[in-house]
Amino acid sequence: MPRPPQVLVHDRRDNVGVVVVESLSAGSDILGVVTEDNSEIRVACNQDVPIGHKVALRDLAVGESVIKYGQDIGRVVQPVRRGDHVHTHNLKTRRW
Repeated sequence: MPRPPQVLVHDRRDNVGVVVVESLSAGSDILGVVTEDNSEIRVACNQDVPIGHKVALRDLAVGESVIKYGQDIGRVVQPVRRGDHVHTHNLKTRRW
């Protein structure tokens, strides 16, 4: 039986995926699915990440846009490595 995805990515342009399991532990091998084309992404998780939070799919530099669901949701304020938890400690949202 195939392993269910732990991260969902909606658009191929997204540089973060959303955790859809109760929690991911640091060191986990994450399986993600891109719903746009049903392709898979694999990322090593660098920190514990709770459900609903974001994981970086590639390295992100300070000032770079964070793309989720094909939309620019904010700017990186601290360097982010592939597999890092992306949240308020390293992302300034466009909402506020």
